[in-house]
Amino acid sequence: MKSVRILVLLALAVSAFVSCAPKQEQGNATLDTIFARKSVRSYTDQKLTQDQIETLLRAAMAAPTGMNMQPWRFVVVTDQAVKDALAGPRGGMIAQAPAVFVVCGQTTMMMRPFGQPDAEPVETANPNWTADCAAATENLLLAAEAIGLGAVWTACYPYDERVSTVREALGLPENVSPYCVVPVGYPAGDDQPKDKWKPENIHYDKW
Repeated sequence: MKSVRILVLLALAVSAFVSCAPKQEQGNATLDTIFARKSVRSYTDQKLTQDQIETLLRAAMAAPTGMNMQPWRFVVVTDQAVKDALAGPRGGMIAQAPAVFVVCGQTTMMMRPFGQPDAEPVETANPNWTADCAAATENLLLAAEAIGLGAVWTACYPYDERVSTVREALGLPENVSPYCVVPVGYPAGDDQPKDKWKPENIHYDKW
């Protein structure tokens, strides 16, 4: 009987401890997507729907942008001949992907001189276009992950040869520069995210 009482008391103590312990935070869809994102370089033949393409573009355009200039421009490529031209000698994954998103930036903008609201707008270099395009690209990658697609960021700017190849393949205007090329499709393999958490790269208050 004594042993039974001890077991009952232990059970009550464990129950009380569990009820007082901090609860595990519930899964957060946004964080889950961020941590699950990975570079996918091999795709099935399944095509993207127009709704999927528009979802990715809407996500890209929801990115932050300096002074709300929104300099990003997007070229969506599904034609095989154009994909082959974009791929050149380096990009089998670009040629293979069902859809390729070329993130471009308008490098100059029509702006009024600072402090002169009544002046005529003049064409001015936009120093923020690369940062804005980078933010848009990351949004696109996360959106692809969120809807079950795979994608990879392939660099273009500032490599002159790659910029020239993409510019020629797409016939871009002079003041629009390709920033990166993002192949997108249904993953053909089992790619896994990399753990990039490194506390040694963090500094607080000062270096």
